[in-house]
Amino acid sequence: MRNLKDLLFGVTIISVKGTTDCDINTIQFDSRKTAPRDLFVAIKGTQSDGQCYLDQVIENGVRAVICESIPEQISESVTYIKTDSSQKALAVVASNFFDHPSKKLKLVGITGTNGKTTTASLLYQLFQKNGTPSGLISTVKVCVGDKAYGATHTTPDVLTINEVLDEMVQSGLTHCFMEVSSHGIDQDRITGLHFEGAVFTNLTHDHLDYHGDFSTYRNIKKRLFDNLTKDAFALVNSDDKNGLFMIQNCRGKVATYALKSAADFKGKIIENQLTGLLLKINNAELWSQLIGSFNAYNLLAIYGTAILLKMDSLEALKGISGLQSVTGRFQYFISPNHITAIVDYAHTPDALKNVLDTINAIRTKNEALITVVGCGGDRDRAKRPKMAHIATSLSDKVILTNDNPRTEVPELIIEEMEAGVSPVHYKKTVCVLDRKQAIKTAVQLAQSGDIILIAGKGHETYQEINGERFDFNDFETVHHFLNQAAS
Repeated sequence: MRNLKDLLFGVTIISVKGTTDCDINTIQFDSRKTAPRDLFVAIKGTQSDGQCYLDQVIENGVRAVICESIPEQISESVTYIKTDSSQKALAVVASNFFDHPSKKLKLVGITGTNGKTTTASLLYQLFQKNGTPSGLISTVKVCVGDKAYGATHTTPDVLTINEVLDEMVQSGLTHCFMEVSSHGIDQDRITGLHFEGAVFTNLTHDHLDYHGDFSTYRNIKKRLFDNLTKDAFALVNSDDKNGLFMIQNCRGKVATYALKSAADFKGKIIENQLTGLLLKINNAELWSQLIGSFNAYNLLAIYGTAILLKMDSLEALKGISGLQSVTGRFQYFISPNHITAIVDYAHTPDALKNVLDTINAIRTKNEALITVVGCGGDRDRAKRPKMAHIATSLSDKVILTNDNPRTEVPELIIEEMEAGVSPVHYKKTVCVLDRKQAIKTAVQLAQSGDIILIAGKGHETYQEINGERFDFNDFETVHHFLNQAAS
């Protein structure tokens, strides 16, 4: 139980109908979950407007409502609080309800287009193994110490975030590493959180269906750094021109990492093989199981963050060398008949190019590189021809297929991808609508020594078609077909 007056501290209040001196059981923004003595926050979401469900939540017995418009007919048993932004109000009351758990942890936010999941997940892995009780909030999973939960969004809703952070505090954790998406920032899912530090990985074409243009996307990412306190740190990739933009007028302590330019944490790739990466950071060398220049950047971000969080340098280097790759991020295996299969989440043009460039840099060129790739439905359509163009330009054979078509017609998605294929690459490109059959086709085309890349879905264990999710796992599927072919 919390007193409503205490929960409202910090909320921008326009007007109040009823008393604020009352007890609240819990907070809800989903009308279906409301119960007696709850506080309901009417959020206008992408699918529905919570304002339309006020009658329903009042029937369910809620004690108070936060909304942007008080209805003409009100219930005498309910307190109505009018605010200019229900989203921001939810962030404030959620933090108040759980007694500001983000201030009791060293919370580090990782943002950027690519590398967020790997960086956050491996930081969690590094600190846990170093004996520092830590948590993780990522696309793949949410971890409270050794306890893991499935994840539904890159950045969960602000109520869930505060609830999870509170569980971390109650469990004795001291650190948390969190992916921060542009959607999460724009929708006030991180409003009110206190960050010990923020990390910027890179910025490339993504989510323009939501943000409209690149500058808006970039400016939203910058908000994470704009809101840092003077005691926090900001670690940015200075090889990305947007890195320095992120730290303009930032009050936090700024540090940089890079492979190409001068930086506080300067890296140099010494060896890059399918078995791993030999990387020099400042004056020290480390061997990592991770592969490719994009992972070299991730490792620099991880090392820099560890140092900024006061981990001993030698302990950090030792720990990083033992880190295991993240599920669905350049996850690979070699079949009994010597075909290498790589599964990667690459679902943006830049990410796909990075993965293909990495494979091409370490292969002998005596083998074929076969790429299976698709694009998601109900998402940024502008990247579809770009993805196909990159795949066909950097692969020997390409199979265009389904990703998560969602509510779109799969054939039309692939048609839009095909528009990016140059005429000189027509002969090496085929379309196979069914993703399972596409992976099987890639296996049938492959010979001993060849490499198969399956891009786009990575860690996902489902396919979403017409609003319904079906069990599907790229890694398990290619593993099955390759073992079947070898038997």
